[in-house]
Amino acid sequence: MPQIKSAIKRVKTAEKANLRNNAQRSAMRSAIKNFETVVANDGDNKEEMYRTAARAIDMAKSKGLIKANKAARDKSRLSKKVN
Repeated sequence: MPQIKSAIKRVKTAEKANLRNNAQRSAMRSAIKNFETVVANDGDNKEEMYRTAARAIDMAKSKGLIKANKAARDKSRLSKKVN
């Protein structure tokens, strides 16, 4: 455990950021899985689920959780399943 006050604060803020990042990444992965489940079951709301998943990917990209190329690759793979 750090002794210096600023280092103690950095530990606390890093922990908060880690929790927030994990929640955001988990939400993105869940949205993708939900979309893939709908596609596998031939659900009627594929386009709505695609928009939700694409939005989650874009949000993760804008927050810096994933890189731009991974976001583009994931969205491209999902868009192929919509049609």
